[in-house]
Amino acid sequence: MEKRNYSEITPQIKKLAAVCESDGFITSDLYEKYKVNRGLRDLKGKGVLTGLTEISEIEAKKVVDGEEVPCHGRLFYRGYDVKDLVGGVVKDGRFGFEEISYLLLFGSLPTSTELTEFKNILADYRSLPNSFVRDIIMKAPSSDMMNALARSVLTLYAYDKNPDDISVPNVLRQCLQLIALFPMLSVYGFQAYDYYIGNGKSFFIHEPLPELSTSENILHMLRLDSKYTPLEAKILDLALILHAEHGGGNNSTFTTHVVSSSGTDTYSAIAAALGSLKGPKHGGANIKVVKMFDNIKENVKDWADDEEVEAYLTKILHKEAFDNAGLIYGMGHAIYSLSDPRAELFKTFVKKLSDEKHLEGEYMLYSTIERLAPKVIAGERKMYKGVSANIDFYSGFVYRMLGLPEELYTPLFATSRIVGWSAHRIEEIVNAGKIIRPAYMAVHPRRDYTEMSER
Repeated sequence: MEKRNYSEITPQIKKLAAVCESDGFITSDLYEKYKVNRGLRDLKGKGVLTGLTEISEIEAKKVVDGEEVPCHGRLFYRGYDVKDLVGGVVKDGRFGFEEISYLLLFGSLPTSTELTEFKNILADYRSLPNSFVRDIIMKAPSSDMMNALARSVLTLYAYDKNPDDISVPNVLRQCLQLIALFPMLSVYGFQAYDYYIGNGKSFFIHEPLPELSTSENILHMLRLDSKYTPLEAKILDLALILHAEHGGGNNSTFTTHVVSSSGTDTYSAIAAALGSLKGPKHGGANIKVVKMFDNIKENVKDWADDEEVEAYLTKILHKEAFDNAGLIYGMGHAIYSLSDPRAELFKTFVKKLSDEKHLEGEYMLYSTIERLAPKVIAGERKMYKGVSANIDFYSGFVYRMLGLPEELYTPLFATSRIVGWSAHRIEEIVNAGKIIRPAYMAVHPRRDYTEMSER
């Protein structure tokens, strides 16, 4: 019997798909008629309130004379301004991701002793089960690192002697293990892909070192010579801090709440969050930014010419350039309007790294587009709020300067955001709320049953 090609879209499937597309389309006027906020957001981008949290807060508007007006964005972790948290880490010249992880999980900044104990716990958990790399990661490498990461997370369920216990101590234990293992699972998954599917390079595995921070270990495990500069490790640490948490309403964190509310296990909840983050509208956005800039650099001769840059941005908006989607990637955010505080913090360090890498020209192009894009967008689109650069605008540039493969951009996001997901999962369990079940209104007319012979 001939083997089936499972990737083939047959004529029969195409025919059935056409039925789905024609019969399943709901016109936009119905959403307006029934006052349904698509994407759980109103026309001004304000999210529908679906829960309460103590983990983080986003400020993008202020009330002035009884009305909400846009303001420069601020992000708070457990009540602390992220700007102050980053400032403290930079001032002391230390790595901060582990400290911020402790804050997000336990609600307070750790003492020196508490931080040391926490780092030791993570170091002890940076060890995969026997033969896991060989039997799980190497035997079935994937071309998509997020799928490989999700598969590894679900497989770890089988190695857990108590996987379904959702008591807080057990869930915390599972979350800490996953926080510790995500860098290894991501990097090793890429090494397997790069050897078997990608470039056929030599396969190597570097064990994480207990004395290194998370960002240092990522660079140590990823690079053949394990070498990196202090600035490289520090800016990757900053990226991890800024991506660690962003409120309960972002798609992947809300997914964590939804799935956790059903009472399922930690591995299933985190795998679901990974599936959400993989989407190009969420965690995959920085890759789009990098590819867009590659396209701009190919088609704009003088990067310092504002008129030429602006003309090409207009072509992109008109769906005449790049991917013809009509989007300037990295500009705008669902919540922020005047500024994304994460992008503002990131930008100063991006400049330092571009100087170290002798990429000053590319940095200036990024700065030029950050300045011109809001003007171009405002001239072409109806604006309900301001537009500014978001963190994805610069993060892809940073990862490229660090020599990180594009396949790892989104897994690195997950390596950071697993902390926020863990904090929100625990918060959902502690509050023991109802299963999350929003309502959908059926708009198809009711029909009488038709006998087979009469169809």
